[in-house]
Amino acid sequence: MPLTWFRRFSVLSIAGAAWAVSAGAARAADPLDAAMARMDQAAANFKGLTADIHKVSHTEVVNVNDADDGKIVVKKYKPGDTRIRIDFTNPRKQTVAVGGGKALAYYPQNNEVTEVDLGKSRGIVDQFMLLGFGSNSNELKSAYTVTMGGTDTVNGEKTTRIQLTPKDKEVLARVKQCDLWISENGWTVQQKFHTGGGDYVLSTYSHMQLNPVIADKDVKLDVPKGAKVTKLK
Repeated sequence: MPLTWFRRFSVLSIAGAAWAVSAGAARAADPLDAAMARMDQAAANFKGLTADIHKVSHTEVVNVNDADDGKIVVKKYKPGDTRIRIDFTNPRKQTVAVGGGKALAYYPQNNEVTEVDLGKSRGIVDQFMLLGFGSNSNELKSAYTVTMGGTDTVNGEKTTRIQLTPKDKEVLARVKQCDLWISENGWTVQQKFHTGGGDYVLSTYSHMQLNPVIADKDVKLDVPKGAKVTKLK
């Protein structure tokens, strides 16, 4: 799967929950364990979300930040089947949809659609899906080496930052490290994908709505009539 495609739809997953009181005093005393426990509580009830997204793609060699703002919709159908749609509106319009083994991007200014058949790369996409859409600690630890990153404030909210290093060599070739910012109530409010050479994609989420009613059409991209379609592997 081309890196440019990952930069298009790399996005976070979001869920909300309370502290896991059953984790025990020793577990709760450790910031990393406490953050993972909150994620477990959130994952137990996660069905979907909507949120505003602010995405910054940083290119180190020219020290340029490319920013986009829009809306993200996530719907979890069943384990291993999560669909997402992102409608970027500022400064340029673009719609990205991922699910069912395909990724599509629509560029309305040119009435063009790029369709990627994920094929063997579907497993790689599924691993990135683990980083937000209702994943639990066992899933994360299976796919990543998880370490404590520190504490930060995001949008005025105290968060715990955890760092994840992919275990799969094919994933590691595309993303060197992932950072997740977990709020005190279990929401993942920011994520950062380090793609090598100082480049990264930073996505920040706000105005989150957890488990709203989401129709199938809300996570689907229908190819507009007359649009030019380019299919890629």
